[in-house]
Amino acid sequence: MARRSLLIWTIGIICLTGCGPDNIRMSETSAGRPQNSAETLDYLLGRNLPSLESVEVWTNKYGPGLKLTTAHYEIFTTLSKPGMLRRIPGFVESVYRAYNSQLPELIETRAKLTVYLFADRRQWEDFTRDFAGEQAETFCSIKAGAYYHNGACVAYDIGAERTFAVIGHEGWHQFTDRHFRFRLPSWLDEGVAMLFETGQAQDGAFYLDPARNAYRLNALAKTLTGGRMIPLKELIASNPGDALAMDRTDAVMTFYSQSYALVRFLQEADGGRRLGDYHRLLTDGLRGDWPLDRVSKKIATDRNIPRNILWNHIVGLVLFEEYVGDDFERIEKEYLAFCRQIVEFRT
Repeated sequence: MARRSLLIWTIGIICLTGCGPDNIRMSETSAGRPQNSAETLDYLLGRNLPSLESVEVWTNKYGPGLKLTTAHYEIFTTLSKPGMLRRIPGFVESVYRAYNSQLPELIETRAKLTVYLFADRRQWEDFTRDFAGEQAETFCSIKAGAYYHNGACVAYDIGAERTFAVIGHEGWHQFTDRHFRFRLPSWLDEGVAMLFETGQAQDGAFYLDPARNAYRLNALAKTLTGGRMIPLKELIASNPGDALAMDRTDAVMTFYSQSYALVRFLQEADGGRRLGDYHRLLTDGLRGDWPLDRVSKKIATDRNIPRNILWNHIVGLVLFEEYVGDDFERIEKEYLAFCRQIVEFRT
């Protein structure tokens, strides 16, 4: 039997507090590496990658570049690492299928989604200052990661595993912004996005595996042992932006790890007993059918209005009670038991 290649990727926190130093990188040997965009183009075409529809030179002011086109994405990149480049088309198509797997019905993107992937931080910052306007400095304060803005995911090379992870995470925000009539409350939006941070590549195919997300599981374990779990009612009403603004790294880590666990709880606990409710919650957000008051619906629909603490508080509680239940004491006990279970069996 042929030996299968295996790549495990995981991610640090995707937020304004940034990530630690990158010490996980795929090896790239200099032998046979393309030296310029034209050679890289020929290299990719010669690989006959099943997910790559076309590749062409991307003329830009940030560095020698290529435009890679897949069934659902246009990827503009200055990256020159062949090992990463040949995996990117298959990866974005894999996460697109994974986004759709969160819903009981398939969504087909009519216009292709846009990803910018730069070779280094300098190019990424230069592009961000041209692209993001008044929000550029906020995005440039990200220490290592990516962002979604104005219809595009914008990332730079922080090592193959983490680069794939941030694109998978931010791509969920891009997917919901494109297709969902209502924006999601923070716990749900971030909780689902973290399902796409970790996975494995085997024989050129990519498989998302949330149970392998050691970064989130380790943070959850630390929160559990430290007795700092956010109460369920408070969690679903939270907006992580406020903790970010005050640079409360521990609070942000707790919010993210618990939101990740809460989404998995709704999908997996008791043999998937709540999975149908979870699907209804997302599907009604997709269609704009949540039972919200007029003001909450307006904020949910208009992405130009900030998703503030009050909106998260009102909408988070309304939706949880409508789709999951209002017996918070019972549900919280079950949720905490599930958190202990997944921490105990973390990989």
